[in-house]
Amino acid sequence: MERLDIFGVPIDRVTMKQAVEILKNFLQEDRLHIVATPNAEIVMMAQKDKEYMEILNNTDLNVPDGSGIVFASKVFKNPLSERVAGFDLMMEFIKDISSRNIKIYLLGSAPQIAEQARVNLEKLYPSVKIVGTHHGYFTDEEENKIIEEINNKGAEVLFVALGAPKQEKWIYKNRNKLKVKIAMGVGGSFDVIAGKAKRAPYLYRKLGLEWLYRLIKEPWRYKRMMALPKFALKVLLHKGKVDMR
Repeated sequence: MERLDIFGVPIDRVTMKQAVEILKNFLQEDRLHIVATPNAEIVMMAQKDKEYMEILNNTDLNVPDGSGIVFASKVFKNPLSERVAGFDLMMEFIKDISSRNIKIYLLGSAPQIAEQARVNLEKLYPSVKIVGTHHGYFTDEEENKIIEEINNKGAEVLFVALGAPKQEKWIYKNRNKLKVKIAMGVGGSFDVIAGKAKRAPYLYRKLGLEWLYRLIKEPWRYKRMMALPKFALKVLLHKGKVDMR
């Protein structure tokens, strides 16, 4: 699988269809596979966080989440064919495995949100097998009990909604304790599934303006959003300096 290197963060050259197939293949292997969804904000975080950069270089799949990543690939004359949003990948994968008795665990978000996400997913896909949920507000002392529960329930797929970079760091820290086959950081996905938050309308997503919709709806995020123009400027200044792996 070809990987595009964007400022030290590897991005896999995959379409949505290919990403789903890769995840299905991961289920055939009896080991943990870490899946990340780098966007411009995550790439910029990794520039200042060596630990996070190392983790993103030791994942099994990094999908191009975010129009900024696709923009960078085009500027670097090595265009990715499409954006693979983490939320969409999660939903496509759940849809695909819902009738195959694959056990899923939802970890993260605020109290009650993961459980409501489970209820809504079970309405959407009646045959889906979600074996457990737990909110993301747990202590270090509770952590081992949660991992024990995930393992004891035989979960094969773990979706972790703690936000970046916390979710990837949590997965990586516990990679030798978790017995799941796939662990994927999914940010605020549970909030959307639970109905607490709305995704940007299709037109915003199609035009690569999901960040603008978020800024309008959540103006307090403006400091985090500053990573986007910084990323775009960094891309333009480094035009032509892209590596293939």
